[in-house]
Amino acid sequence: MTEYRLDMQDTKREIDWHGFNIIAGPCSIESYESLYATALELKQMGIRMLRGGAYKLRTSLHSFRGLGDAGVLHLSQVAKELDLISVSECTQVDKVEDMSRHLDVLVVGTRNMHNYPLLEALAQVPNPVILKRGIAATYSEWQAAAEYLLQYGKKDLVLCERGIRSFERETRYTLDISALPVMQRKCGLPVYIDPSHASGDRDLVPALALAAVAAGANGLMLEAAINPCTSICDASQTISLDTLGHLLKQIQAVRTAISKDV
Repeated sequence: MTEYRLDMQDTKREIDWHGFNIIAGPCSIESYESLYATALELKQMGIRMLRGGAYKLRTSLHSFRGLGDAGVLHLSQVAKELDLISVSECTQVDKVEDMSRHLDVLVVGTRNMHNYPLLEALAQVPNPVILKRGIAATYSEWQAAAEYLLQYGKKDLVLCERGIRSFERETRYTLDISALPVMQRKCGLPVYIDPSHASGDRDLVPALALAAVAAGANGLMLEAAINPCTSICDASQTISLDTLGHLLKQIQAVRTAISKDV
């Protein structure tokens, strides 16, 4: 693979994980052109962290499973050209070193929270890591997974609540807002919320995002694209950039309101 990447040391200095950040972009990278078009709009909105899936773990064998190495190249190149921070899920041990060289922030998805060899491999690279909660994981199990990443002195570790499996079927998963204060207290780590995967419905994403902000989330991970309805992967939960622009204004209003002394 041709090496495209931001300078990792500069990237690490610039990210305040305990502040408030928004990570946005498509569920799956479909082409360089579509990713660049979305990323350019995101940058103009002031979003600095670009997400995109290159390797997708899918329940169905017949679903789109990403562009693989080509997707990593596209994300790395777009991030470099637009001076953005690249964020993508790492799904297997033998991809850790390569993704570490090319991308900035690596994500452990819900299916891999219990993949301890992967956690140990990610613990040994310098990249910040976002650890998503498993769909049926308890807080203690989530914390234990985090300890695999912390064992080698991983400094930049972020937890991400993305919804858990419950008896409810109106939403894709059930967003557990309680995870925010509980895990912030138990682990002392920043906790982000992924309302896109939690809801599975783009119409619900803004409400869940605002609830997370009001509850003290350190950041949001959102699926957003320039043409969300035509997205190959997770189209139903991907919001438009117009919706994202409006949501950013609402987020600012909520953050301003909760920061005022009562």
